Amino acid sequence: MTDADASPSFRLAYVPGVTPTKWVRIWNERLPDVPLTLVPVAASAAPDQLRGGGADAGLVRLPIDRTGLSAIPLYTEIPVVVAPKDHVVAAVDEVSIADLADEIVLHPLDDVLVWDSVPGLPAQDRPATTADAIELVAAGIGLLVVPQSLARLHHRKDLVYRTVSDGPESRIALSWPEDETTELVEEFIGIVRGRTVNSSRGRTPTPAQPKKRPAAATARQKPATGARTSRSGSGAKGGKKGKPRRRS
Repeated sequence: MTDADASPSFRLAYVPGVTPTKWVRIWNERLPDVPLTLVPVAASAAPDQLRGGGADAGLVRLPIDRTGLSAIPLYTEIPVVVAPKDHVVAAVDEVSIADLADEIVLHPLDDVLVWDSVPGLPAQDRPATTADAIELVAAGIGLLVVPQSLARLHHRKDLVYRTVSDGPESRIALSWPEDETTELVEEFIGIVRGRTVNSSRGRTPTPAQPKKRPAAATARQKPATGARTSRSGSGAKGGKKGKPRRRS
């Protein structure tokens, strides 16, 4: 079987914290004959996954190395600080970077936030992953600043998270190899941008059916050439028709 004969499919990579459920549901409704496979990938590995052909498109965190890739920003996430439930942070709705100055703030090696200057006091070692950092926060070793979706992903009953009002935001984008903008990629772009199924850049709309002509209009057609039109109450020459006279 050649590639042309293979059944179409679509592989969507996504980084931790991103929830593509809604878009996958719309895809399955519109293209039930084209299976969509989700490919989880670490944020740092997503660009190479796309360039290497491991996925047709991906939901990634910006910034990324854009070499050979196209990207459409989709939305922005606010940063939050994760802390133990009995920490003073739990008593407020939000904090600032300055509020963390005297706190140990963990900075994992897979941190997805871009810092001008990492807040707080540095920990003795950097955790390998965000998941490891969450464990350290639960053990009371420090705090952690992450995008809100990652705090939700790693939620624990013994932890809370609060908004960091002036922290760096994280942008989520749809990315794909720039030389592989296929019809299926265009279809997914339309879905994440909220286009309807009959939009100009979505699937081919159903052609409109020609309107049927009303019966009355069909009846009022132009008479054939040479036919004589008679009027109600008129004779052949337009005179009045009288009643025939009786002979006396």
